[in-house]
Amino acid sequence: MGTGAITQYVDVAQLVLYAFWFFFFGLIYYLVREGHREGYPLETESGRGTITGWPVPKPKTYLLHDGSEFSVPNDKVSMQKLAAEPTHAWAGAPLQPTGANPMLDGVGPGAWADRADVPDLTSHHQPRLQPLRLQPDFDVSGKNRDPRGVPVIGDDGVVAGTVSDLWIDIGEASFRYLEVALTDGSRRVMLPINFARIKRDAVHVNAILGHQFAQVPPIKRDDQITMLEEEKVMAYYGAGLLYAEPSRTEPLI
Repeated sequence: MGTGAITQYVDVAQLVLYAFWFFFFGLIYYLVREGHREGYPLETESGRGTITGWPVPKPKTYLLHDGSEFSVPNDKVSMQKLAAEPTHAWAGAPLQPTGANPMLDGVGPGAWADRADVPDLTSHHQPRLQPLRLQPDFDVSGKNRDPRGVPVIGDDGVVAGTVSDLWIDIGEASFRYLEVALTDGSRRVMLPINFARIKRDAVHVNAILGHQFAQVPPIKRDDQITMLEEEKVMAYYGAGLLYAEPSRTEPLI
């Protein structure tokens, strides 16, 4: 049989093109299906039913490093009670907080995810976030300002408290939170370091006002913080960027 006798009657380029189309269709189908693995079924705003989406994959079970299992998709319903109502009657209208404190209503920049109410762990099964007082091997670099002992000032210029400690991510060797002892001595609250502006003589926080530190979501223990508690603390300061003052919800111009 001469060279090319088999392929001289077959359009190889066209077959390769068809194979590519088949592969690409399969890839798109796979990505769309995996994109529906979490977050589905969706609840409609009217509460009249659910949106299952298509295609929805079969549940896949993941074995977590603490020995527990987690399956998605699932029918787990969030226990959050949304204190908000649409600003207009049409579907997709923005939500307006209706609670006593809009920074705690879980709306907009103050929304949080239902993460596990357990600490995030390192590869050595230790709580990832710990106060510096429990980690003698870590300290503030001599090249940086140590904020411990300096006042914390809200956006209104009111002193909310004093930095009592820093919380470090021992897995990344970076500071994540400032622990603030309130001026009235009632308790200590967490301040995410990305919301803090550390100056030589004070720590300034633009997200919330001085008196609003008293309502920062609490943590159950003084030596660790859970992933759910982190969500709520971050959400509180995030909500403050929009709801700390009524003027912040108004147009910029």
